[in-house]
Amino acid sequence: MAPAVGDRARCPPRPGPRRSRRAVARLAAGLVARNREVAGAAFRPFAPAFIHGDLQITHIFTDEDRVTGVLDWSEAGHGDPMFDLATLTLGHEDRLADVLAGYGPAADLAAVRAWWSLRSLLNVRWLAGHGFDPFAPGCEVDVLKACM
Repeated sequence: MAPAVGDRARCPPRPGPRRSRRAVARLAAGLVARNREVAGAAFRPFAPAFIHGDLQITHIFTDEDRVTGVLDWSEAGHGDPMFDLATLTLGHEDRLADVLAGYGPAADLAAVRAWWSLRSLLNVRWLAGHGFDPFAPGCEVDVLKACM
């Protein structure tokens, strides 16, 4: 699998001084408004579960089709299981249907998409403020555009 859209590894460092306010200001108002609307579904009532908290493909070991290990439980805790599914599928929308089918009837597509929007809206400012380019191909702004 290719690195996830939104991975810091895919967001190259931006030359020059940090300009987080300017970078965030470049986001189109309609893009932000639509993603804020989508992100609202993340705040629905849900049955809390023990979640990984950073379940990305680089933290999962497999042998053929069998999961043999999961690394980096530093973000684990009580939370929304759809957050883990969103993190796992961020940038891999082509795999989303399979992941949701495997999860079963409790899977909530709107919540997964909400977490994509929320995470990306929050990360744009952080990436820009820490020398990364959220507008580079495959980074957070691309996720926000995909949620339109």
